[in-house]
Amino acid sequence: MKKNLILFLTKSLFFAFLITPFLVVNAQEDASIKTKNPFWENVQFGGGLGLGFGSNFTNITVAPSGIYNFNEYFSAGLGLQYSYVKQKGYYQSNIYGGSIIALFNPIREIQISTEIEQLRVNSKYDGFYGNFNDDFWNTALFIGAGYRTNNVTLGVRYNVLHKDNDGVYADALIPFVRVYF
Repeated sequence: MKKNLILFLTKSLFFAFLITPFLVVNAQEDASIKTKNPFWENVQFGGGLGLGFGSNFTNITVAPSGIYNFNEYFSAGLGLQYSYVKQKGYYQSNIYGGSIIALFNPIREIQISTEIEQLRVNSKYDGFYGNFNDDFWNTALFIGAGYRTNNVTLGVRYNVLHKDNDGVYADALIPFVRVYF
């Protein structure tokens, strides 16, 4: 009788150890399905990195962004930007701020965008005209269009608030590459 009881307990424990991992895995899968937030399934992240070097010139830009896809036609999101620009012996500038973007895809390959950008510019000049600081806010309102393939859009955007010799951008028309994963 003892021998049968020990054999029964041994087989039961063996079976319990064998099946327990499957029950735990199944329970975790069910819990993840119930707690999965559908909001994050529609979020994409992307942004830009820029490096420019030349004769005594440096330009470094980091610009992460994220969008929420409301459906296959409309998306909206936020972006951040930081740039360091230096022309040795002339000026040094720190530019930082954010943007709000709206995207419309009338067909899969075409993307139309509207973006408002607010940047703080802190520049320090040392040159022929003397040493001085120039700190200001720069606002840009871009209207753009591009060709889209998968997660990449190539296009051009126009700053409707552009003023010559006043602001961050040298020209109102700016090409762009937009990537979201």
